[in-house]
Amino acid sequence: MTEAPLTRERILEAAEDALRRFGPGKATVVDVARALGVSHGSVYRHFPSKAALREAVTGLWLARMMDSLTAVAEEDGPAADRLRRWLDLLIAAKRTRACGDPELFANYLQLAAGARAVVAAHVAHLVQQVARIIGDGIAQGELSTPDPAAAARAVLDATGRFHNPAHAAEWTDPGIDAAFEAVWTLILAGLRTR
Repeated sequence: MTEAPLTRERILEAAEDALRRFGPGKATVVDVARALGVSHGSVYRHFPSKAALREAVTGLWLARMMDSLTAVAEEDGPAADRLRRWLDLLIAAKRTRACGDPELFANYLQLAAGARAVVAAHVAHLVQQVARIIGDGIAQGELSTPDPAAAARAVLDATGRFHNPAHAAEWTDPGIDAAFEAVWTLILAGLRTR
C-alpha cells in the first residue's frame, strides 16, 4: 500500500462509506484504509482506535443537522416562532434520515449507542440552543420561566417522541403530526408570560 497524506475529513468520508456498505458490525479500520489506498496504521495516526473513529463519524452525522438549527437559534424575532421552527427543523432532519436512508439510519443508531459521550454533547448543544431561544423570549417579555436551561431540557424531553431516534418506528404513524401539535400547544402555554 502506498502512504498518502490523509486528512480527518477524507478518513471520515471513507469510514462513513464503509459503515454504509458493511454495517457497524462488520466495517473495520482495514476497510477504511483499503478504500483510501493506505495502511491501517495511517488511519490510526489520526484516530487512536476503531472506537474513536466510530465516535467521530457519529459526531459528524450529528453535526450535519446543526447548521440550520444554529441559524434559527441565533436569529432575531419572536421566540415562540423561532422555537417552533427549530423543533420543526429538528424533527424533519431526523425523519428525513430515518425514512430517506433507513439502512444508514439503522447504522447511525447502532453507532450512537456506543458513543454516549458524543450523543450527550450533542444533546447538551441542543439544550443550549433552546435555552437561548427561551432566554430571548424572556428578555422580550414574550416567555416566562425561572430557569431557561431547565425549561429547554423539558421542551426536548416533552418532544422526544418526535425527534429521538428511539421512537423512529412511530414517525410514520398517521397521527404523529396531530400528537406533536397537542404537545406544542402545551409547551407554548407553559412558556407564555402569565
